[in-house]
Amino acid sequence: MTAPRGRVARSHRRRDRVLDNLFVVGTGAAVGVVVSFVAAISYLLVVQSLPTIRLFGYRYLFGVEWNAPASIFGAEPIIVGTLITSAIALLIGVPISLGIAMFLSEEAPGWLRTPLAALVELLAAVPSVVYGLWGLLVLVPIMQNQVNPDLAATLGRVPGIGPWFQLEPSGGTDLVTAGVILSVMVIPTISAISREAMSAVPRSQREAALAIGATRWETTRTAVLPYASSGIFGAIILGLGRALGETMAVTMTVGNHINGLPTSLLGQGQTIASAIANELNNTAYPLERTALIEAGLVLLLVTLLVNVVARLFVRRVFRGGETPS
Repeated sequence: MTAPRGRVARSHRRRDRVLDNLFVVGTGAAVGVVVSFVAAISYLLVVQSLPTIRLFGYRYLFGVEWNAPASIFGAEPIIVGTLITSAIALLIGVPISLGIAMFLSEEAPGWLRTPLAALVELLAAVPSVVYGLWGLLVLVPIMQNQVNPDLAATLGRVPGIGPWFQLEPSGGTDLVTAGVILSVMVIPTISAISREAMSAVPRSQREAALAIGATRWETTRTAVLPYASSGIFGAIILGLGRALGETMAVTMTVGNHINGLPTSLLGQGQTIASAIANELNNTAYPLERTALIEAGLVLLLVTLLVNVVARLFVRRVFRGGETPS
């Protein structure tokens, strides 16, 4: 009886080793596919961008004129438009996201926390074109008839920033409108990761603050937020990455004016993503196509850098953290 049992055991061990090896090879191949895909995209963008890289060099990043017939391409207006709309999105979206995260992690009763968190995260599943339609049908008229005139009448008179809030004939499709749309789109990302970072704060941190007489707000402000600050910062950077690369909703609401630097936040502009979406398939000049591909390369590098920084901060806050029960 001993010999057959020993053969069965050895057979099981050989089968387990084969399965383990297959698992290692399969998962390694999956990682290799992803890495190869990113490398292939980067290589394609670099190769396709070489004509404008060689012709314009760094001047491409700082040129303000985009004149395809004259073969003059400057990406500064679309780079600035991308940064402005993303900054507006963070300015509006971050406070709302942090409020949601603090409520869900610190204040919400158990029966409400899970469904409310799922509802907020569901916003991330809404297609970008739906946000764009909502922007065109609902937000644009509100911005044109109410918000923009109010901003011009108030902030437009403030010395120093007044010129940035002068009314322009944009019809409600402008940089501020695109920024508001983006703020709604980054809220699920920022709030979800911030909530996880706050939930990872050890219970002892909260109990120590409460033990010395801190209120619930003081406990959150002095014990929870500082401990989770790296994760929250990482969430904000990930939200920035989403805002930088968003295409369809921005294309439908930003106005798509590419020539010249924006002179007012209430005027039309263009982002890198919207410029590529609008112009790439309509180019009559080969060099313009190359210039748009180089803009895509710039956007890819910036987005990758932003996401790497965010991952580093998120990993720092969760490394060795104690999840409160």
